[in-house]
Amino acid sequence: MRTLQDAIVRLLKSRPFYGHLLLQFRRLQQDGGPPLGMTIQSGGPVLAINPHHFGELDSARQQGLLEHCVKHLLHLHPIRRKGRHPLVWDAACDLAINPGIQGLGPEVLTPDRLQFPDELTAEEYYHRLSHRFDIGTHRGHGLGSADEAEEGRRDQGDELPDVEQLHALLPDDHGLWKMADSTPLRLAEEALRQLVQNAARKSDGEIPGELRTLVDSLLAPAAVAWRQILRQFVATAGRVGRKSTWSREHRRFQHDTPGVCKRRKLELLVGVDVSDSTDQTLLRETFARELVRIARGRESRLTVLYAGSRIQKIESFNSGEVVAEVYQGGGFTDLRPAFEYARQMPKPPAAVIYLTDGFGEAPESMEFPTLWVLTGDGEKPADWGVVLRLEEAGT
Repeated sequence: MRTLQDAIVRLLKSRPFYGHLLLQFRRLQQDGGPPLGMTIQSGGPVLAINPHHFGELDSARQQGLLEHCVKHLLHLHPIRRKGRHPLVWDAACDLAINPGIQGLGPEVLTPDRLQFPDELTAEEYYHRLSHRFDIGTHRGHGLGSADEAEEGRRDQGDELPDVEQLHALLPDDHGLWKMADSTPLRLAEEALRQLVQNAARKSDGEIPGELRTLVDSLLAPAAVAWRQILRQFVATAGRVGRKSTWSREHRRFQHDTPGVCKRRKLELLVGVDVSDSTDQTLLRETFARELVRIARGRESRLTVLYAGSRIQKIESFNSGEVVAEVYQGGGFTDLRPAFEYARQMPKPPAAVIYLTDGFGEAPESMEFPTLWVLTGDGEKPADWGVVLRLEEAGT
């Protein structure tokens, strides 16, 4: 993806905050579709690129698309689509962020094209668009009324755009947004806060003026209900139980009803830093008890690594036999052995949860969704992963 890398480097020079945010996206190459798209998966941002289409664009258009995707992330548009009509929400989000982005081209969706006021929120544009389509101009997608269709056309003429026509004006791939449905809003907000803090620090506080209010709100400290964040992170790692599938015929209803197949047990790898700097018994016991509650509430298997400079002990538990045990160790911290172990597991973990102060060597990148559970004075050891800070074990 050399073309994408070159475009991000140019953005780092001209608009460093945008560039440093983009460097924290996981990248995904796809052969078809629009030149670029973004979504949120397992609490982290994903940037999908069609190299052929993206490479055909001039540098101004490439930069405009990258800024466009960053703004979708900053406003958590994929997460906020839940419960709304997707096509209308997609158009409303672009109406909210496109004004002010240079290089997108004249054919993109802007408020003036629909005679809407500028600087409204996506929710406000969504309400206005839904009202227009409610009178019957929106065909085949569950909005509108057939009884009101002819009256609506008489009142407002035939110039109202159909929602499919609005959707064709979107410059990026919004089809990826369905991947964000499994990420809870609270977890996404905390992950975004950390991404923004990293980007602001690395860009020496050079925040674009149009983002200042939004970024300041994200940089402000927030009270974190850590138990809730921990549960939500585990929930995004996978779902267990039964699911419908059309690949298997239902025994009783044959082709009228999808069959049922059993989902795999959720595999989690839990790393516990046993170095002297994290030797806080109350904190470790509180964290362990919360993991026990989570594990017993679903079909799961936990592999627990106790490690300092090396792995000192390994234990595995099924959800019905998990116990809250605390292992005492010592020495300095090296975070890499636990992730090397994860890569060698017969069944790769759905996610890694690591209790540590963060002061130790970590891999440069990681393919597994990772939650860094840090002590109060700990530091995030890598640019990847989501941080959960335990200020007080009893809170």
